[in-house]
Amino acid sequence: MNGTVTHLSAVAESGRTAGLRDYGLMPEDAGAAPQLPDAEAAGALENLVRLAARLCAVPYSVVNIISEDQQRQIAASGVDPGVCAREDSMCAAVFLSRKTTVVADASKDPRFAKNPFVTGEIASVRFYASVPLETASGFVLGSLCVFSDGAATLEAEQIAMLEVLAHQVVELLELQHRTLQLSNALAELRRSNTVLGEFAGRVSHDLRIPLTTILGYVELAEDDPDIPPGNPAAEYLALIGGSGRRMLGTLEDVLDYSKVGGTLRRERLSLLAVTAEAARDLGLDLGDASGINCDDAGLVADRAQLRALLQNLLANSLNYRSPERALQVSVSSVAGDSGTTVTVADNGRGIDAGDRQRAMEPLVRLNRAGDGPGSGLGLATCRRIAKAHGGELQISETPGGGTTVSVLIAT
Repeated sequence: MNGTVTHLSAVAESGRTAGLRDYGLMPEDAGAAPQLPDAEAAGALENLVRLAARLCAVPYSVVNIISEDQQRQIAASGVDPGVCAREDSMCAAVFLSRKTTVVADASKDPRFAKNPFVTGEIASVRFYASVPLETASGFVLGSLCVFSDGAATLEAEQIAMLEVLAHQVVELLELQHRTLQLSNALAELRRSNTVLGEFAGRVSHDLRIPLTTILGYVELAEDDPDIPPGNPAAEYLALIGGSGRRMLGTLEDVLDYSKVGGTLRRERLSLLAVTAEAARDLGLDLGDASGINCDDAGLVADRAQLRALLQNLLANSLNYRSPERALQVSVSSVAGDSGTTVTVADNGRGIDAGDRQRAMEPLVRLNRAGDGPGSGLGLATCRRIAKAHGGELQISETPGGGTTVSVLIAT
């Protein structure tokens, strides 16, 4: 049994440095100065070690992180944090016991009497107390240690409070661990999204060429006088052409979606001018005839992406108009502390509250009776444009019925 425990301990110790790196407690460069990557966490840790020293009425307190071959002090009170070999560490001799150690005079304790921190080679420690820093998973990071160059003792209440402080140190390091995990996950997600966007863009681009060629031959066949209207072949060609054009539209949407983000070229823009350009892309002019009106305002954004955003939102208003009333679309903006919020409000069919979040996901269509054609990428593209500008997209109901989309363009 003892042999099995020893073997398991050896296996656990072999991955100690990797585990500490996961916590942000061991830099790639072993000779780097001891410090936490999070400045706020480092400040909080300094407060805890100062409190530990004062609680125990000793001049020195440190947080020791112990790797396979080193002891690193990431916070200290009364001394400058440093690095030493694990074999010279006092805490390395006891921290894996998972028990609090209190020694009135280390020079008289066989575990520490020959240690260089006791003999005078490095220091002349006499009183020594340490509490292992054990995580919820059972991984012991190191110890919270208090010491002095004179013999001393601790009351039971002081020991209990020192253990509470050690628990707080662990909580702080666990929080940093979770923060680093989240940061790494977000970085990986961004990388994956970039790769996926590039892949979608390449596939869309490569598929457009043969599809455009097919549609070209379909149009030539449709104009062939040997295939008169009413001929079954003409009907088949019409079906092929319609399906091909819808597919081409979807590929264009995917390509537009993949291009969103990247480096923004922000400039001062007129909301009225960019909205007019977006409307013209849809074959419309602003005004009473189209039902699309826009209040002018200045904002700073990427022109191409803002134009794509407005074009998608206007297209949605056209596709999902109400059959019961003439289309009315209002484009406006409001400047605030966080940036400028661009709003596109229509009086169309609206989106139920339960469907609004889902409607912003890529390739999701609500498939309601009477809805116009679409790829399910319009709102998803708009949301990516908002995020690329440091903002967010929100959907609400227009007073009186319809959909209002608000997009924050952060400053």
